[in-house]
Amino acid sequence: MPPFPLRSAEIRRLAAESRRSEDANWKRWGTYLAERQWGTVREDYSLDGEPWNHFTHDNAVWRAYRWGEDGILGWTDRQNRLCFAITLWNGKDPILKERLFGLSGPEGNHGEDVKECYYYLDALPTHSYCHGLYKYPQQEFPYRQLIEENSRRNRDEREYELIDTSVFDDNKYFDVHVEYAKAAPEDTLIRVTICNRGNDSARLHLLPTFWFRNFWDSNTTFEADHAKPSLALQPDGGLLAEDATLGRYRIYADIGPKGYRAPWWFTENETNSGRLRSPQVNLPGCKDAFHLYLIKGMKDALNATPEGTKSAAYYILSVPARSQITIRLRLCREDLAPDVPFGSSFEDTFDLRKQEADAFYDLKVDAGLTIDERRVLRQANAGLFWTKQFYYYSVNDWLNHGPERPIFDKINHLPRNGDWGHLFNRDVISMPDKWEYPWYAAWDSAFHMIPFAHLDINYAKEQMIMFLREWYMHP
Repeated sequence: MPPFPLRSAEIRRLAAESRRSEDANWKRWGTYLAERQWGTVREDYSLDGEPWNHFTHDNAVWRAYRWGEDGILGWTDRQNRLCFAITLWNGKDPILKERLFGLSGPEGNHGEDVKECYYYLDALPTHSYCHGLYKYPQQEFPYRQLIEENSRRNRDEREYELIDTSVFDDNKYFDVHVEYAKAAPEDTLIRVTICNRGNDSARLHLLPTFWFRNFWDSNTTFEADHAKPSLALQPDGGLLAEDATLGRYRIYADIGPKGYRAPWWFTENETNSGRLRSPQVNLPGCKDAFHLYLIKGMKDALNATPEGTKSAAYYILSVPARSQITIRLRLCREDLAPDVPFGSSFEDTFDLRKQEADAFYDLKVDAGLTIDERRVLRQANAGLFWTKQFYYYSVNDWLNHGPERPIFDKINHLPRNGDWGHLFNRDVISMPDKWEYPWYAAWDSAFHMIPFAHLDINYAKEQMIMFLREWYMHP
């Protein structure tokens, strides 16, 4: 049995957070970033009410969202203001891998279906330690093949999955491990470990990306008066992230292999309005700037000055066969910024948080289970914490404010959710699945709270009370 300080560490953090003790805001940051924002009702402003067609996976490359953000194994604050996620490119794909790919409802022979390989390996209730895994092919990702083959299959046939293609043959893929450890409630340490599983050296372009959710273009009543945030390069080589409601944060990217200093790229998290006119019209300084710069060779795509609302550190990694490379980053409140962001305490913090996670689950998992059973249960619990998601939907704003308002004026019938004008969702909510079902269902969420009650009783209570509030329930 681990020593008492380790066994009690996460319990004490949960207790301090629930009491709202000073400097104990342990849940302000977590794995709250959605895995799919495109194709959702909230982003649908179509006349025919078809969200899958109105905002597609292809659109998500260059169109800014209004009600949220998405990414791969991402991180954000509880109001989804500042976001982090990995961006990858194997040098062969037609687009950067910024988000998980999957089939829309009409495309899948069994409806919508994510077509990726990723796993939630570990997590603590306060998100003081989280570990996820994404498998990225070294060959071109088979977007078209997955769409076409599934379209040929009927409901009686099994789904055609990524693993059924040849992209993982001969182990030609990367295991991309993303880990988070909190040195303090507002000091997040990040490790991205790239493992080449193949027998040959392989190159990977890694862009750890930070960005602000775009609220400045939405004209919603709740956020209309908030000033536009910014990410700006500082003399020490790190970034200053500044938002009127979130505060000031520092962001650091460590030196890569062989002393490589990753340059910071900057753009705006805003729609490339040129694409609205024609796929061939691309404007600089928009959401898809990194894609245009790296893949399309558009040299003026990035912001001319080192500031914006979206930024990435650009690493080119040559990963030897059956070897790995780790890239380290740090996101912390400005007054907590250390003199040495990546000193020995960085790895010490990861080691300690992992030990505390082991100790926490020693308390929560039946000692009579086998090692494999304990591993399965622990990863299932991790899935509960990884699928907590910031969910924002103000139906009144959705119907009556913003540039889309004239669309609803043209509809002769009551728009979708037109009788739910009082509904105001702006919370971190337990989701059935952050890709296939990135919205809540009250009965599912109630079921989720049964295991949550064993792991984080206060969160379970808060969720159940939230669904019974007048701005969630229909009169």
